[in-house]
Amino acid sequence: MEDDKSAQSPAAARLAEIRTRIAAAAAEAGRDPAAVHIVAVTKTFGEADILPVLAAGHRHFGENRVQEAKAKWPALRAQYPAVELHLVGPLQSNKTRDAVALFDAIHSIDRPKIARAVAEETARQGRRLLLFVQVNTGEEPQKAGVAPREAHALVRHCREELKLDIAGLMCIPPLNEEPAVHFAFLAKLAREMGLAHLSMGMSDDFATAVQFGATYLRIGSAIFGGRR
Repeated sequence: MEDDKSAQSPAAARLAEIRTRIAAAAAEAGRDPAAVHIVAVTKTFGEADILPVLAAGHRHFGENRVQEAKAKWPALRAQYPAVELHLVGPLQSNKTRDAVALFDAIHSIDRPKIARAVAEETARQGRRLLLFVQVNTGEEPQKAGVAPREAHALVRHCREELKLDIAGLMCIPPLNEEPAVHFAFLAKLAREMGLAHLSMGMSDDFATAVQFGATYLRIGSAIFGGRR
């Protein structure tokens, strides 16, 4: 339900337009648009930017850094307790305790050390999170994510040894390559592993990601505008 805070909000209007585009892309692919979730990425944006989108009824939000999320989301969640918060940036092992306490989903498990830290913390805190293994589909040395040839082994390690319930895979395609190739590859990997969810697609390529099976889209600037 919308309230007065969102009535004239450019961000809420952009979000509505994105939903329309997702519905069209889903229809073209023969998919149910309700199966596609928008994670509104609020990295660098503050309460004044976020509140109109909350007021418009949106509840899935993403942050890149644990410390930034810890600084701003507890107060926002006090007003909107149904918010689901997603960590979409890299996770450092020394931030795992805070991440497990604060987030409902982690999209960036990319190595055994992080997987073990998450397993230990979710058990200690009695929490169950939506978890994704991040795959570096472009094999870019500067980018986080497990190498494609090692993805099966990491997911198997998470499931069999650590007893982590991995929900899906995540990727960030290289900027200078056709994203459809990477989305198709990630979808193939997920099918091979029997994983239901795909975290892929951002502001510039989310419609393409929907056509290749994305279930979670990480969209920031297309909703909130340019980052400061």
